[in-house]
Amino acid sequence: MKDEQLLRYSRHILLPEIDVSGQQTLLTSHVAIVGLGGLGSPAAMYLAAAGVGKLTLIDFDAVELSNLQRQIIHTNNSIGRAKVESAAERIAALNTDVNVQVIAKKLSPAELESCFESVDLVLDCTDRFSSRFAINYACVASSTPWLSAAAIGMDGQLIGFEPARNGAPCYACLYDDDGDEGRSCSEEGVLSPLLGVIGSLQATMALRWLIDGPVNVGEMQRFDARLFTWQNLRLPAKPDCPVCAQRG
Repeated sequence: MKDEQLLRYSRHILLPEIDVSGQQTLLTSHVAIVGLGGLGSPAAMYLAAAGVGKLTLIDFDAVELSNLQRQIIHTNNSIGRAKVESAAERIAALNTDVNVQVIAKKLSPAELESCFESVDLVLDCTDRFSSRFAINYACVASSTPWLSAAAIGMDGQLIGFEPARNGAPCYACLYDDDGDEGRSCSEEGVLSPLLGVIGSLQATMALRWLIDGPVNVGEMQRFDARLFTWQNLRLPAKPDCPVCAQRG
């Protein structure tokens, strides 16, 4: 590690949970972030600031004015630009240690699986059930761990999946893929700092997974911003799950 890096990451290195070895692990890690919106914004910025060596940013959407209430990685000058390009520019300005790859298109299931095979961890920062099911399928197929976050209205949640672990649930164990996209922020709204809370927690969990290995697998963390309360739910695998029951 260079002298400049020792100074940049000194507050991490002081932590016994990270130290020099943990920071070196981060510098050689590769994380894919799917969705550069309200959740992906804080997650990407904190992972970049923390020195995660390579980030693959995946999003086919463009920045709109209504995004700026909560998608803090983008600015007024980003309107009309691809979200991944806008995010990559901010990350480059934040930390030149980070190698950023951008994918500004909707990936097929085969393309997702191929992409995830080369990463250490996937962050799901999307806002659609169909996207999460596609990410789940690709992660199970490639045995890639992933963290799924969601927020709408005043409620947020986060859960980690480790497809390679026997007996651990996958996303399809929890939800049926019935084609229903469920609630949306465009219809129901969302508290802007809530996305920062959940996205930052997702980044925190990602750093722990990269340094220490998976923690709290299959345990959903739910936050109610109305009451400021947390709820933890440990979720079991589904024996007849159509996605993960036959793995191994």
